[in-house]
Amino acid sequence: MAGIGFELKKLFRRKGLFATLRAYGYAGVICTGPMLLGVLLQVGMLVLCGWAGAARADQDLLVCMVTYTLLASLTVTSFFSMPVTRFLADMLYEEQEQTILPSFWGSNTLLLVGGCVAYGIFLIFSGATLMQGLLCLWLFAEMIVNWNAMSYLTAVKDYRGILWAFVAAIGISFGLGYLLIFLLGAPVLEGFLFAITVGYGCMMLLETLLLHRYFPQSKESPWTFLRWVDRFLPLAFTGLFTNLGLFAHLVIIWAGPIGIQVKGLFYGAPYHDVPAMLAFLSILITTVNFVVSVEVNFYPKYRAYYSLFNDGSVVGDIVTAEEEMLAVLNRELYYTALKQLFATAAVISLENTLLELLPLGFNDLMHGYFRTLCVGYGLYAIGNTVMLILLYFTDYLGAVLASGVFAAAAAVGTVISLFFDQAFYGFGFLAGAAVFFLLALLRLDYYTSSLPYRVLGQQPIVAQTKSGRFTKLALFLEKAAERGESDAKK
Repeated sequence: MAGIGFELKKLFRRKGLFATLRAYGYAGVICTGPMLLGVLLQVGMLVLCGWAGAARADQDLLVCMVTYTLLASLTVTSFFSMPVTRFLADMLYEEQEQTILPSFWGSNTLLLVGGCVAYGIFLIFSGATLMQGLLCLWLFAEMIVNWNAMSYLTAVKDYRGILWAFVAAIGISFGLGYLLIFLLGAPVLEGFLFAITVGYGCMMLLETLLLHRYFPQSKESPWTFLRWVDRFLPLAFTGLFTNLGLFAHLVIIWAGPIGIQVKGLFYGAPYHDVPAMLAFLSILITTVNFVVSVEVNFYPKYRAYYSLFNDGSVVGDIVTAEEEMLAVLNRELYYTALKQLFATAAVISLENTLLELLPLGFNDLMHGYFRTLCVGYGLYAIGNTVMLILLYFTDYLGAVLASGVFAAAAAVGTVISLFFDQAFYGFGFLAGAAVFFLLALLRLDYYTSSLPYRVLGQQPIVAQTKSGRFTKLALFLEKAAERGESDAKK
């Protein structure tokens, strides 16, 4: 998280329930902001659609358009997200803050150009009207910047500003949606889609202002981060595979028996998508707990252990520090899993009561999907936490293998489940998440069993600089920029 742990320590030093809740709240917003906003907005808009008496077809199309746009933008940015985070952490460590803001705009440029072209082609043939297509493309571009900005905002210490950006986005979306639909009588689909787009746009604007306030502007190359993609290519594939494993089962279900063609190329499975969207909220406790517990409690032990290798400490001190670090790690992972277990059990126990309060039309099949996916997402959340710990220990091979197996197992399991009764459709993702959790946990146990060898014996004797296609792309873009500046001077 590139520095959030350091600042959360300051919040947790303050005594009292309010200070603790504020620390957890800040961590939750920073880690899950765009995704949480997307889920809350979709649920809220569905509730408003029900109050407005919108046709079921319009509700389904709204959910499809927003879901397609969010998943497409997340998939596009997932390949760069982890290498960019590593670049950010390295630049902060080397006190090269002047390189960060240019890299933010450079990565946004590549993602927006490639992503908007691809998604624009899809929208042209999707069957959406011109207005609907433009709003979806607008929302897609905003989400590219939002997803990318979250990799950078973890270094910003103005947590109150981030929180207000999140709250403003929700307030503007619901307020504008209510104004357009209930007071001005605008079309339900276009009105709510426009409101969501403006809400995310507000969040994007405020996040960008925070970045400009924190990081200095400079004339450094905006393409330097591409060299980190080559150096840490397993990180890029880890991010992509994790994203595919997390959301591929939704796309596969759309092609199954319960999938429906909402309009043109927009397919959906409302009986499955809405429970999945709500079940995803049950893992927020693990996401927040990872940042708060692992970053704040584990990282000091982790840093102390690795610093001993640089300080010329004796073997006894290194062994003692390793035992303390692994003991804290095991304790924090145990409590993280326990908290997620209790959260999942509580959500499943209370789901009938809570979901009856929302006009979402849940039936027995949807309740079954919700319970199954709550368990699946819970296992994914714990497995993802373990995988992130593998990245702490620079076990990039283990992380990419675990995420790759997760993507394959979740997809294959979901395909197999389509041959059974509809009530079992969620079990494919649950099985994939269970495999992910077990594989990541076994890999962590195997890797840490010989940690001194991993630290000393597996490191290259001579520093290596990896150069590949992304480095060549960076050189090409830098030369093109230089030619452009030269032509401009002439």
